[in-house]
Amino acid sequence: QVTLIESGGGVVQAGGSLRLSCAASGRTVSDYALGWFRQAPGKEREFVGATSRSGTITRYSDSVRGRFTISRENAKNTVYLQMNSLKPEDTAVYYCGASRSPIFTVQNFGSWGQGTQVTVSS
Repeated sequence: QVTLIESGGGVVQAGGSLRLSCAASGRTVSDYALGWFRQAPGKEREFVGATSRSGTITRYSDSVRGRFTISRENAKNTVYLQMNSLKPEDTAVYYCGASRSPIFTVQNFGSWGQGTQVTVSS
């Protein structure tokens, strides 16, 4: 089992940037794919992006591709989500998850952190 703690959320104006961090502890973090997901009020949790165990493979949802970048530092047991050109529709609670599966879907991730709120004002 791996424990995840997200940080870095906040309030930003549209067009601004934020960087989220997810610190992992417990089992060997490099054994897990790590992903970012978000959940807006009244909506289901959705996939944002994820990176493979080695960090050589990353995938993004269509809604964030080209604006968000995931990176991971296994030596620091940390994965980051750099968010640029933020839009009001990016407002949500952002969660970090871990998976042993190479298939990046919400159902294959777990060990959810507590989440961090991102609010983008127009």
